[in-house]
Amino acid sequence: MKVQLLGLNYAPEEIGIAVYSVGLAEALSIRGHNVTVVCAHPYYPQWKMADGWPGFGYRTLTHETGTKVIHCPLYVPQNPTAKSRMIHYASFALSALPRLLVDAIRDKPDVVFVVAPSLVSALSGWMTARLTGAKLWLHIQDFEVEAAFATGAIASKGRLGRLALGFERWMLGKFDMISSISLPMLDKLREKGVPEARIYELRNWANLSRIKVVEGVSPMRKELGIATKYVAYYSGNVAAKQGLEIISAAARLLAHREDLTFVICGEGSYLTTLKAEAEGLTNIRFFPLQPFEKLSDALGMADVHLLPQIAGVAELVMPSKLTNMLASGRPVIATAGPDTALAKEIEGSGIVTPPGDAAAFACAIETLLDAPEQRVAYGKQARKSANANWDMDNIISKLETKLCQLAPKVRERDQSTSVKG
Repeated sequence: MKVQLLGLNYAPEEIGIAVYSVGLAEALSIRGHNVTVVCAHPYYPQWKMADGWPGFGYRTLTHETGTKVIHCPLYVPQNPTAKSRMIHYASFALSALPRLLVDAIRDKPDVVFVVAPSLVSALSGWMTARLTGAKLWLHIQDFEVEAAFATGAIASKGRLGRLALGFERWMLGKFDMISSISLPMLDKLREKGVPEARIYELRNWANLSRIKVVEGVSPMRKELGIATKYVAYYSGNVAAKQGLEIISAAARLLAHREDLTFVICGEGSYLTTLKAEAEGLTNIRFFPLQPFEKLSDALGMADVHLLPQIAGVAELVMPSKLTNMLASGRPVIATAGPDTALAKEIEGSGIVTPPGDAAAFACAIETLLDAPEQRVAYGKQARKSANANWDMDNIISKLETKLCQLAPKVRERDQSTSVKG
C-alpha cells in the first residue's frame, strides 16, 4: 500500500502531534508499506524555526525505516494569535501543495492521510486525492475551530468564527474516512453531520516497549539537581490553552511543603508568562524538554503527573501526553469536568479536579503525596490502563487493516494475489 501522509508536525519535533505522525509513518513503513510524509520544517513548541533549517527551501530526508519525509517552508509567528495562526497554516498548505502533487502524480498513492490541525492544509490533501484517485482520510487530533472559541482566540459569532465553521463543515464533507482520538470527539463529528460509516476511532498511543516503569528514585532527579522527596511533574507544550497557571498557583499554596518540588520541562509561547507568575517561588523549577532517549527516566521522576486543562476544551482535545503519563506507572492529577472523556480515562489512575480551582488542585497533590499506598495503587492501574487501551502495536494493526480495506487498488491487488495463489 502507498500512503501519503500530510501533517504539519513531524520529527525532529519530539512532543505533541509529531510523535504520533512519526509513529504511524514508521510503523507502516516497517510493515512493508510505501510511506511518504509531507510536513513542515520543525518549529514547535518554541514557535521558532529550528537551527539549520532553510527559511524558504525544501528538504527531503529518507529515514532508516524507508519513510521518505519532505519538509516544507512556512511562516512561523513569534507570538501566535488567531490571525497569525491562520497565515501560518495557510503558508504550509501553499508550500506543501506542489510537493504533494509532484509526489502523488509520480507514485500514485492509495491513500492520502491528512492530520489536523490544520484543516486548512487538508484542502491541499483533498486536491491531491482528487487528481490521483486516492482515497482520502482525515485524522483530527484537535478540533481547532472550537478550541479557538473556547480559549477566546476567535469569537464564535463573529465573521471570522462563522467563516471558520463554514469552512470546517465544507471540508468534513470531502473525506472518505474521518478519525479522531476519543469517543466524545467522535460524537462531535456526528453532531457536525459526518455519517457513521465514515467515522473511525484512532486513539493516540503509548510505545510501551520504550517506556519502562522506573522503580525507586529516577536518576533524572540527580541529573537535574532535585533533592526534595517529592516531585510534581509537567512536561510538554507550554501554551495558554493548557491552563498551566494553575500549577504556579498550586505551588504558592504548597510553598510550606519543603519536601516538594514542582518541575516543568517544556517550551512554548506561554513560558515567559508562566515564569513571571512563579516569580519568588523556590519550590518550582523550569527545564527544557528532556531528550527522547531519557523519556522513561523523565516520566519516572514524578511522584504525581500534572495535567491541567482549561474549562471548555476537555471534550475538544485529548491531551497527547496522557498516554505516556499512564504508561510510566505514576498517578495523574488532571483538571476536567467529572463526565468528560479525560476524567473517564483517568478514573482509577489518579484524581480529577475542577478546571481553574487551584485550591482543589493543590489539595489533590498534597493528598496523594501523603498517601503512598494510594499513589502506588493509582500508578499500577495507570500502567494497566496503558497496556489495555493505549498499546501502539494493537492500535496501528487495526488502522492498517482499515486503510487496506478503504483503498480499492489495494483490495484489487489482494484479490489478484489470492486468485493466483
